[in-house]
Amino acid sequence: MILWSSCNEDDLKKAAAISASKVTFTRDRSLGVEVVYSDSAKVKAKGFAPVLDKVSPKDGKTYQEMPKGVSVDFYGDLQTKTGSITSEYAIMKETEQLTIFRKNVVVVTENMTFTTEELTWDQNKKMFFSQKGLVKRPDGSFVDAINFSAPQDFSTTTFEQGYAETYIKGDLTNQ
Repeated sequence: MILWSSCNEDDLKKAAAISASKVTFTRDRSLGVEVVYSDSAKVKAKGFAPVLDKVSPKDGKTYQEMPKGVSVDFYGDLQTKTGSITSEYAIMKETEQLTIFRKNVVVVTENMTFTTEELTWDQNKKMFFSQKGLVKRPDGSFVDAINFSAPQDFSTTTFEQGYAETYIKGDLTNQ
């Protein structure tokens, strides 16, 4: 049996164009990485990633990718743990000063647990943003939030709209 294969001149031009548009980058991989963030000599957060890839594209927009997930613990002024973020994937875009957490993102603080599929930390604005997520409070109440935002300490949360269920203490029958 004989198999004939051919390509015409147009196919060769397409292949040459694809080859010429190749993106060149370097990738440095580190395993078991712990990163400590501090401000004014006080530890504010500690992060751990099983795999950290530092990618340097030819265009200069360096980023760090955590393809096996990340966990970050936040600390208050007395160096006590005040909260955490975990996700199955994250990317830090150094030029834009953005960190994007993706896939099964969970934020835990004393006052709430927030779950979403994507959460962005804007380092310049010192704010977290998410298009959609679920805010659960310790009392069992929850808000299915749209356009969620919070300062980086998660002391307050805002959202544009959502569905909520809350619980009120006390006997309301005598009101």
